[in-house]
Amino acid sequence: MRISPKLLITIVLLSGSFTKSFGQENTGTDSTKIYLEEDLEILEGIFIELVDYQGPTSDLMLMLGGYFAKSPYVEQSLEHEPEALVVNLREFDCTTFVESCLGIALTIRSGKHNFQQFTSELKNIRYRGGIIDGYPSRIHYFSDWIYQNTQRQYVDDVSREIGGIPFSKEINFMSTHPASYRQLSSDSTFVEIIARQELEFSSRQMYYLPKDRLPELESGLREGDIVGITTSIKGLDIIHVGVLIRKSGRMHLMHASSQFKKVMISADPLEDYLANNKAATGIMVARPL
Repeated sequence: MRISPKLLITIVLLSGSFTKSFGQENTGTDSTKIYLEEDLEILEGIFIELVDYQGPTSDLMLMLGGYFAKSPYVEQSLEHEPEALVVNLREFDCTTFVESCLGIALTIRSGKHNFQQFTSELKNIRYRGGIIDGYPSRIHYFSDWIYQNTQRQYVDDVSREIGGIPFSKEINFMSTHPASYRQLSSDSTFVEIIARQELEFSSRQMYYLPKDRLPELESGLREGDIVGITTSIKGLDIIHVGVLIRKSGRMHLMHASSQFKKVMISADPLEDYLANNKAATGIMVARPL
């Protein structure tokens, strides 16, 4: 039985308050985490199943993506005030699906198969500098997500290496549409911080693979690659993300689909998937390390 995110409970993990097989948490200013017992059970089951895994992170991404196949799609599961680390392994949006798979993969590769290590990895993946300090500390734009996690050496931005061209665009959607975000509409200081962040990463040199060049560049893609679909929408960088998987010799997208309301593999190859989306302009590619 799937449990609605409305039933999520907040647990402040104090040292020694949770022992089970996941170990203990240290206290701290950002020690508040939101999860259900079911999330712990799911994670423990994965650790038991993959306890002896020694292969590459990219293969782990595919295995974990398959593990979560058919899980429900849910929007805005991270929107909690005050800002806290949300762990939800029962239902996903496109970004939390990728983050959860990568976080679990990194935890398994670390050899520390426990909840504390997973939440540490997830926090590092999701927040700027791995520090939770209010809503603006969360990485909201996926091009920035790729940059931040490349700096942390969790992934490698291979967009240019594969044959990508410069992606030059002013990114300012959040600061110019604050009414679309509950936290921004209620706190103008957050808008100012987000606007400064947008200026920072709008000035970075980024690269992407245009969708009309994908047929010639697809051979440079690998299974397990994380892709962000770039967009023509003004002020936005990326509108959707997923993990690549090969079927019948072609790359497909494993993702949490808002259209089909579940985690699934796209029926169409990536090339056709992009061609059928008028707002899509291409992809950025982050390769798990």
